[in-house]
Amino acid sequence: MSTQPQEDTDGAPTGLSEQELIYDWNVLDSRRPIARGSRPVLFFDESLRDGIQCPSVVDPKINDKLEILHLMDSVGIQWVDVGLPGAGARAVEDGTRITQEIIDCGLNIQPSAAGRTHINDLRPIVEISQKTGQSLEVMAFLGSSPIRQFAEDWDLNRMIRMAVDAIDFAVREGLPVCFVTEDTVRSRPKTLDALFRAAMDAGATRLCLCDTVGHATPDGVRAIVRFTQSVVDASGNRDRVTLDWHGHNDRGLALTNAIVALESGANRLHGTGIGIGERVGNTSIDQLLLNLQLLGVIDHDLSNLTRYCHKISEAMQVAIPVNYPLAGADAFRTATGVHAAAIIKAQNKGDTWLADRIYSGVPASEFGCGQKIEVGHMSGASNVVYYLRERGIEPSEERVARILDFAKGTNHTLTEDEIMSLV
Repeated sequence: MSTQPQEDTDGAPTGLSEQELIYDWNVLDSRRPIARGSRPVLFFDESLRDGIQCPSVVDPKINDKLEILHLMDSVGIQWVDVGLPGAGARAVEDGTRITQEIIDCGLNIQPSAAGRTHINDLRPIVEISQKTGQSLEVMAFLGSSPIRQFAEDWDLNRMIRMAVDAIDFAVREGLPVCFVTEDTVRSRPKTLDALFRAAMDAGATRLCLCDTVGHATPDGVRAIVRFTQSVVDASGNRDRVTLDWHGHNDRGLALTNAIVALESGANRLHGTGIGIGERVGNTSIDQLLLNLQLLGVIDHDLSNLTRYCHKISEAMQVAIPVNYPLAGADAFRTATGVHAAAIIKAQNKGDTWLADRIYSGVPASEFGCGQKIEVGHMSGASNVVYYLRERGIEPSEERVARILDFAKGTNHTLTEDEIMSLV
């Protein structure tokens, strides 16, 4: 008769609920705007546009872009920016091919493309739509902060004309428009009020609030989202116009800011794979998916999320830090004796649920990963026994002692070659 514990409906061992094993302060207040299952959230992936603006990455080959596209779709990302067609022939060619792939493969993800509020930038987007027969959302962007106005010698009337002309052009071509104010979080309320109202009157159905230079703090995010929602409400467009949030990570606050933006009223969040982008990058969309899944706000199949991260890394030739959440080499790896012993005890109970959570806030198996126990200078005998058994090697007392003695004399986690040489 099996001694493996059965699991209850929460995934925790029989006789104990998840709530009895983990006291979760994160989800106590059901009044929070993004409490478990409170409202839908959409994800907009900028990896193939804003991501490749990072000066240290490589613009991927089209086959790599298509593979990334399929991985985006598989983890439930609803929108993809196919590029900046106004940048040149390759951008048009790749944007067209990506859009055609969505049609040919019946993907759920929807295409979008970015351009300045210039007809010459938006015309190639229209042409991609006409060629493929697929509607593309136009992300028409315009700098709105006083520092940008000063540098460009723009006055407000000219800015309004630029926005209205561009939006009117796209709408007349039958394409939906999201009006994007660059550097929104450093823009004057009077300027934003005028631009937003003009954009909505011209037919924009989304307003994208941008922390273009990574300036915002959570308080600033709350303020700008609530201000914008008040403008939408006052204009009578509450049922027609929704809000996007697009953040950068210069202060290390991008992930937190995106969650705060969702709480404050934005319903579509932008990000990039492993946070690539201008300067120190954008909101990491993989970390955003991870956190909102664990909060219960979304319920996606994220078993391909690590594959998505690694494909971004490979195709764009940018390394994932070893300590990066979920996709980093050390995310579920330990050589510390007390940690390993607890994980091993849980696994010896035949309980993956317990092993995944005893020393981890992220359950590895829910994201297609597993715990890794290795041997180093802070290990105990249980590490060595586990390591050897995992590889089908008999953990004799002599062998375990030899490996552990060697490990204690080093200053690092042992490599496979070091351990095998001692076996």
